[in-house]
Amino acid sequence: MSQRIGLHWFRHDLRLTDNEALLTLAKQCEQVFALYVFEPQWRTENQWGFCHLGKHRRAFIESALSDLKKQLFALNIQLVVLEGEPTHLINQVIQDNKVCTVSYELHAGINERNQITALKDACKQDELELKWIEGKSNYLYHESDLPFALENMPDTFSPFRRKVEKYAQVQAPSPVNIGAKESGRDIMVNQALNQYKFANDAADLDQQYLGGESAALARLDDYFFGNDGIATYKETRNGLDGWNFSSRFSAFLAHGCISPRFINHRLEEYEAQRVANDSTYWLFFELLWREFFHWQHIKHGAMFFASKGIQGKPPSTVFDAQTFEKWCAGETGHDIVDACMKQLNASGFMSNRGRQLVASCFVHELNLDWRYGAAYFEQQLVDFDVASNWGNWQYLAGVGSDPRGHRQFNLQKQTGTYDPQRRFIQAWQ
Repeated sequence: MSQRIGLHWFRHDLRLTDNEALLTLAKQCEQVFALYVFEPQWRTENQWGFCHLGKHRRAFIESALSDLKKQLFALNIQLVVLEGEPTHLINQVIQDNKVCTVSYELHAGINERNQITALKDACKQDELELKWIEGKSNYLYHESDLPFALENMPDTFSPFRRKVEKYAQVQAPSPVNIGAKESGRDIMVNQALNQYKFANDAADLDQQYLGGESAALARLDDYFFGNDGIATYKETRNGLDGWNFSSRFSAFLAHGCISPRFINHRLEEYEAQRVANDSTYWLFFELLWREFFHWQHIKHGAMFFASKGIQGKPPSTVFDAQTFEKWCAGETGHDIVDACMKQLNASGFMSNRGRQLVASCFVHELNLDWRYGAAYFEQQLVDFDVASNWGNWQYLAGVGSDPRGHRQFNLQKQTGTYDPQRRFIQAWQ
């Protein structure tokens, strides 16, 4: 009797713990393979003049894949990393290996959702009879958990938060670990398909911020139970530089090295064992913001990239190439903004407070088209997340989910509050 062969497509779920789709696939199939695909268009210029994948995030993903590959190897699951157009490439691998079941994790990105549709359509055209498994462990809630139909979802955060906190239950992480599979033949990869060549440029990445589930779980345990950083999160989260002023979970979440519901599970354990206070709640509050933007992106789709935003409200900003280049280089003349931009360019990281300040300056002081700022962040950030990045930029530009609209920060006052000794500014001059 032939074995049932399963294929998992890793995208923004680079983990084994609480990977709903992979766990289900492993239960149903005797042999399991896994793929990750680097897409050529990630390195080509988009309409705003930037590429999707910059060097810092590429290094993070490569380190995450290296960690994932080791963990999968121990389970007799082979991970193959390829480069090419994913629909054609994965369809070819499915056919070459007589795959019967394909699994993947739901992601809010419109491109990611369109790719799944295109792959299913291609397999139908080739008359491949496949079973599809869609996991939902990248989110706190399933769509069916939401106390409203998606089309009726509130477009501002506060009513969303109040309703889900009152009426919805956060999903528990998957309770069972993936067991080792039977050892079998390696996955067959057509020679015409390109194996991805790792750049191995992790030297460009903060060594504390290497990717991978192992690093994510270590960071979680250290921040919660090691140094109790979570107990003072609300007081320290507006810091600008360093490692422990914030959780630093964002890059791990963006690439799925850890799931939000696993973080929430461990947070509840911390509150039961140590302390439950405003700071521990505030981390959950931030996870809800992520959740909000992701469901908003599913609801509004391409409107997340439109100049008018989800409000359909044309901004009064314009685009000036020279001014924009100065902002990118950290040469605006606004010291706090310039320090943040230089930090971003050098490290791929910028604090939450810094992001608000540089975006406010971009829209108000410089009067620039917000989409160029969002696209630059997309290229530079280690923790780029399509829904959170573009949703937050719309918010600051006054065309998104902010009910007040077009809010502006006083940069001098913000400097006095968050960098009174100008130490951060001096460090990045």
